[in-house]
Amino acid sequence: MKAKTVLPAAAMTAVSMVLTLAVVVMWLGTAVPWPVAVVVGLGIDGGWLATLSYERRLAAQGDHSRAVTCVGWAFGVLATAVLTAHALTAEDSVGAWLAVAWLPLAAKALWVVHGLWERTALTPAALGAIRSIQQDARDEAAVARARLRAEAGTEETRLAAVTEAGSRVARVQAQTAKTLAQAWSTLETARTGEGTGAALTCVTAPVTPGVTPRWELPVWGPTETIEKSALEAGPALTDAELDALVDEIRHSRTPPLSYREMATRFRTAGHSASEVRLRTAWKRVAA
Repeated sequence: MKAKTVLPAAAMTAVSMVLTLAVVVMWLGTAVPWPVAVVVGLGIDGGWLATLSYERRLAAQGDHSRAVTCVGWAFGVLATAVLTAHALTAEDSVGAWLAVAWLPLAAKALWVVHGLWERTALTPAALGAIRSIQQDARDEAAVARARLRAEAGTEETRLAAVTEAGSRVARVQAQTAKTLAQAWSTLETARTGEGTGAALTCVTAPVTPGVTPRWELPVWGPTETIEKSALEAGPALTDAELDALVDEIRHSRTPPLSYREMATRFRTAGHSASEVRLRTAWKRVAA
């Protein structure tokens, strides 16, 4: 990389010095002896080369001198002025001479670029470390992108599975509700049928002789809550007391209450008795 910046600067410097010397010899050769013209040309080129060498020495030591830099630019401007003046006073090829008049300043600018490169140049080890860091960063970014894409795909699959499961549950619930509604519709039809009570009475007549029970099938609808006090256990009742309460509740309304209505009022009133004892008392009273 160093050769890529120093070779163009050195080549342009050499061309500029040759052009300056040739122009000085051609321009002053007619007015003064040619050795004098050669000395003048070499003086300009020598001063420029000396300041350039001193600048390079200071740059190699990590130093810089503004005075030396100004002197070097002065020699570059002087060489450019000589080339420009010769081009303007030439009888032929004015454009060609003006085209090369800027070479001294261009050479000086190339040396400035080379100095900037030297101040920012890094060793091969440092460049290798930088490349390694950049590669690690690219690798981490690629892994992060791959991880994000994988997580997004997994989440998409999970959401699709959950959605499908939810739709299946909804379909099952809808089918269950439809089946339950049909069952309760059938039960309601049976409950309100004209022959339902007679059929059930015929079946239970041998079990409860002389008793005409009031059959009621369950109804699908809101339920009534029972107070907590009605569920609390009360004092134990004797069979006689239980029979008296059952008979009183049963005949509290005309026609007499059914067993279910009687049991509901019995427990709502705060009385306590097992289902077996209550049903046995009902049978005794009904008989």
